[in-house]
Amino acid sequence: MPVQLVNQIAAGEVVERPASVVKELLENSLDAGATKISIDIEQGGTKLIRITDNGNGIHKDDLVLSLSPHATSKIRSIDDLEEVTSLGFRGEALPSIASVSHLQLTSCWQDSDDT
Repeated sequence: MPVQLVNQIAAGEVVERPASVVKELLENSLDAGATKISIDIEQGGTKLIRITDNGNGIHKDDLVLSLSPHATSKIRSIDDLEEVTSLGFRGEALPSIASVSHLQLTSCWQDSDDT
């Protein structure tokens, strides 16, 4: 089975509808320490969903990695499941969203001017 197809099937578990995308992206914003979050939606989320926040961001070296399934997972062992303190912990949201959409990912790492 092609990797893209596998990712799209897996995305069905994370991305059921546009509201699921918003939920996952909001959780990422909150996990990044955001205190201000802006949401833009067009045509019920089928044309555009844009989340902008003031969280810590993703380092530019990790942007591509963040689109790989489970690369950003907070789980390293079975014991970690009992101590999860973040909303997102599996590392599936961004790769799942990317597999079923036209994703543009930009980030400003902490107070850096880099995106």
